[in-house]
Amino acid sequence: MKPITCFKAYDLRGKLEEQLDNDVAYRVGRAFGQYLEAKKIVVGCDARSSSEPLKKALIEGLLDSGTDVVDIGQTGTEEVYFATSFLDCCGGIEVTASHNPIDYNGMKFVRENSKPISLDSGLKDIKEMAEQEKWPSDKERGSLSEQSVLDDYVTHLLGYIDHQKLSPMKIVVDSGNGVSGHVIDAIEERFQKTNVPIEFVKINHEPDSTFPNGIPNPMIEDNRTMTIQAVIDSGADIGIAWDGDFDRCFFYDEQGTFLDGYYIVGLLSEAFLAKSTESAVIFDPRTYWNTLDIAATAGGEAVMSKCGHSFIKEKMREIDAVYGGEMSAHHYFRDFYYCDSGMIPWLLIIELLSQKKQAFSTVLTDRIEKFPSSGEINFKVNDPDQIIQTILDHEYHEEYSLNELDGIDLIFKEWRFNLRKSNTEPVIRLNMEARGDQDLLEAKLKMIVDLIKQ
Repeated sequence: MKPITCFKAYDLRGKLEEQLDNDVAYRVGRAFGQYLEAKKIVVGCDARSSSEPLKKALIEGLLDSGTDVVDIGQTGTEEVYFATSFLDCCGGIEVTASHNPIDYNGMKFVRENSKPISLDSGLKDIKEMAEQEKWPSDKERGSLSEQSVLDDYVTHLLGYIDHQKLSPMKIVVDSGNGVSGHVIDAIEERFQKTNVPIEFVKINHEPDSTFPNGIPNPMIEDNRTMTIQAVIDSGADIGIAWDGDFDRCFFYDEQGTFLDGYYIVGLLSEAFLAKSTESAVIFDPRTYWNTLDIAATAGGEAVMSKCGHSFIKEKMREIDAVYGGEMSAHHYFRDFYYCDSGMIPWLLIIELLSQKKQAFSTVLTDRIEKFPSSGEINFKVNDPDQIIQTILDHEYHEEYSLNELDGIDLIFKEWRFNLRKSNTEPVIRLNMEARGDQDLLEAKLKMIVDLIKQ
């Protein structure tokens, strides 16, 4: 048996040559096709220099498993999600390391109907098959074809908005030298043909495997400088940036201020509930008072789910929710096969801004003041469980309720916090919010941080 060490809970990620190479990619492809007994699989890849060779090895494995392969080229992860269902395939694989360091790569998987596949729902079996290499000898080799789904994908994206009602707007788009640029170009072409008054200011637009401006990850503060400056210099109404495979998008207002993903979840919930109050939206347990308030005002339902795409997608399918959002900038849509998309959110946001006829900063000011939040604060610790127990044992001198759906969620009358441990590293993650009182938030945040550090 040849062990493979780069399988994670929901995907595959590893250091090149040490954990992931062409041999591993071949074996994963062979096992994926064999496990699903797949007739046809969609494959795509991001812009990293290692992605194309890994994709070719993956395809060879799929073909040898007897699976036909549709190669959709250099694409974002959500294009694989789209193509899997649109082309009625048995599954899809995107070769990508998203925002991981340059010497890493990986794969993201879905099965039929773009359903997630995790260790609990097949990934563990695929791993074991790839390690054991017990391949049947009677398989007829599959066939390979190349196909673009870009035009149909863009048509689907634009179906979420009435683009004829969009107000004149200037938008900075920062692809981070990842793979989102070709989709922006296709949307821009559609807008121009129908005289939609949207002007794009493009930076870091072309794919570049060397990532000359750093790995595309707007969660890192230093990576935001170019987007902020472009918004200010161009006088844009909004700035948008993506990670490497563009399944997450990040927003900046007209002043160049980076906007917390928590409040974007609230805005998108508002957008969907405004169209149908009978629909439900999903939120994660880290911060949620703002989303609950918006749903209550709209007369809709908001339901909590554990963090993580497989949990969110499962809960959405269970209650047929129209939208699900995580503060980490993952946004999921029922009509996008319950998958996450980094393109649909910004289209909905510019439609909402057009309807409100307000500056982006103004739209969010009231929500931020009403429910100030800390953002996520991470602590590297030796014993996460012991620290969480210490926080639970502390005497708070206030009544609170406890929710343990995902980590610990202590809910006081005027403030609350969520503390959860990472599944992959000795880290605990703290999120806190308050009801309209920034000073209270800061005081309680200091108290909890001090407890953790002690």
